[in-house]
Amino acid sequence: MPRYYGVFVDIQDRRCLVFGGDPHEGERKVKYLLECGGQVTLFSPENDTSDDLKALARAGEIDWVKRGYKSGDLASAWIVIVADTSDANVNHAISVEAAERNILLNVMDVTPLCTFIAPALIQRQDVTVAVSTAGTSPALARRLRERISDHDYCRCLQWADMGPMLADVRKDVRSRELPVTPEDWAQSITDDMLRAFQNGEPDAARDMLVEALEDRAEANNRA
Repeated sequence: MPRYYGVFVDIQDRRCLVFGGDPHEGERKVKYLLECGGQVTLFSPENDTSDDLKALARAGEIDWVKRGYKSGDLASAWIVIVADTSDANVNHAISVEAAERNILLNVMDVTPLCTFIAPALIQRQDVTVAVSTAGTSPALARRLRERISDHDYCRCLQWADMGPMLADVRKDVRSRELPVTPEDWAQSITDDMLRAFQNGEPDAARDMLVEALEDRAEANNRA
């Protein structure tokens, strides 16, 4: 079993194929690819395609090919997801074509055929947390996602609410060319800042961050 290298992939305006349009996994994969800016083509027979996906096709948000896989379908694709894995022969054929064309492929829950695996995702504001078990236990990854998402169980995602403010400060720091390091940033994001932000004082939280970064930049200039 390989140890997968974790990455986040930019699929903006790239051709993304999904095989299988069921109302669970197929629909979920298509919608997430759209959210990330992909140009999605769905391959799925009409009687196996969810109403929501049919509506997306009618609205022109996705292309819909009303059949299953045929050799050559992967031409010009950038990423491929097989959501309907009921036919092992089809899964294998798609895997062979993807390898020949050097295309990223995920065959759901059939890890040996994948060139990438999809982690369980937790999203809040601009922050995305990925949980992976390298394909060995998807159920465990989902359970960890549920626990991390449970605010009564895990409070770590509360920091994500400050994401837009931190992004704004980052632009300011870059424009001023302040000499701060990733470690300076990590040390400057404090519990006091989070408390101010959560208490409805985002400007105060921002000022605290900017002041801390300016102090560190000054110290770095003296070093």
